[in-house]
Amino acid sequence: MVKKHILKNGLRLVYEKNDYIRSVSLGIWVNVGSSHENSTNNGLSHFNEHMFFKGTETMNAKEIADRVDNIGGLLNAFTNKEMTCYYMRVIDENLTESLDIMTEMFLKSKYDEKDIENEKNVIIEEIKMYDDSPEDIVSDRISELVFKGSALELPILGKKEDIQGYTREDILKFRNDKYTAENIVITVVGNFDEKELINYIEENYSDIEKGKTDNVILNVPYKREIVSVHKEIEQMHFCLSNRSWERGHKLNLPLKVFNNTFGGSMSSKLFQELREKRGLVYSTTSYFSSYIDTGSFGIYAGLAYDKLDECLKVITEIMDDLAENGLLEEEIERSKRQLKCNYILALESSSNVMSFIGRQEMLENKTKTVEEVIKEIEAINKDDIDEICKALMKKEEMSAIFVGNETSHDKNIELFNKYLK
Repeated sequence: MVKKHILKNGLRLVYEKNDYIRSVSLGIWVNVGSSHENSTNNGLSHFNEHMFFKGTETMNAKEIADRVDNIGGLLNAFTNKEMTCYYMRVIDENLTESLDIMTEMFLKSKYDEKDIENEKNVIIEEIKMYDDSPEDIVSDRISELVFKGSALELPILGKKEDIQGYTREDILKFRNDKYTAENIVITVVGNFDEKELINYIEENYSDIEKGKTDNVILNVPYKREIVSVHKEIEQMHFCLSNRSWERGHKLNLPLKVFNNTFGGSMSSKLFQELREKRGLVYSTTSYFSSYIDTGSFGIYAGLAYDKLDECLKVITEIMDDLAENGLLEEEIERSKRQLKCNYILALESSSNVMSFIGRQEMLENKTKTVEEVIKEIEAINKDDIDEICKALMKKEEMSAIFVGNETSHDKNIELFNKYLK
């Protein structure tokens, strides 16, 4: 059973005790990501994540790594558009040591000037790595198109010129402003002593200052665009995308069912038609994201230049059919079974449960049980899916971004305009 303990400063501890396993997974979640940034501090959520690993008052980066390895732990972190998470997994006998390591890193990272300058170079190389990947380019640039004018268009890593210009004071000010108690959730899942855990968190995290990040307005007006990025590559890549629904909307769970059948699995319509049946693409998928007051739905494919015409024809024919007829009852039921299975199997891992409850608590200030989620999945019906199809399968509202060589530009623009109308 998931339990919650709230400190006086507003920091939340959410945990689930399981005596039948020997692992413990813990995470520290902070309500800060690129959607909380602007043009003057873009990339600082991610920069602060990197500094977590660079050394504390008593440990340098090598000593941190050695301590983690000495207990056989797995330590990592990530930053996305809405949150930053630091997480670790250990066997139960090493929980106290892992908490000591993460707590010192989280509360006492020293932000040494030399480390900051070194990390600027590391992050710039990370940006270059993404710039060399056409799949990542279309993913980032489609967000710029669909969410133009809001913080969701900002890249998570920031821009090279901005990263190079940030000072220690810039980075620390951003951290101090955002890493406040009401913005932090600590999650622990596995085999541990409940009283000892609560006492540890109370003793070590009660002095964090109160404060909460204000919600930002992300749902700005949407204008459809078709944009190209010139890159001399052998295979072109594209994304089609449109706005969808905000987090908490009644159609988001049905959208998971629809997406699984449309393009989110190997048995999906896109994968079977584009790759298996016709051999038009190497990879294709559909996806969706939801945020506090808006969301997006998208389609991705990587393919040879001469296959674009037929590929777009097939995709838009599938979309037209779905807009008119929706999914079959048996398709919906199969997708519901797959989704239920995915939830149940994933939550047999302590790290997945930790992530599941951490994301829920961070983004929605509540946690659902697996049973509640399964009940909601079972209640999804054809009317829900038909509503999704009518709303999202409008090709004339799709924005498009494609990455390819310059000589194919004019023809590609012509094809996107031809089919997205």
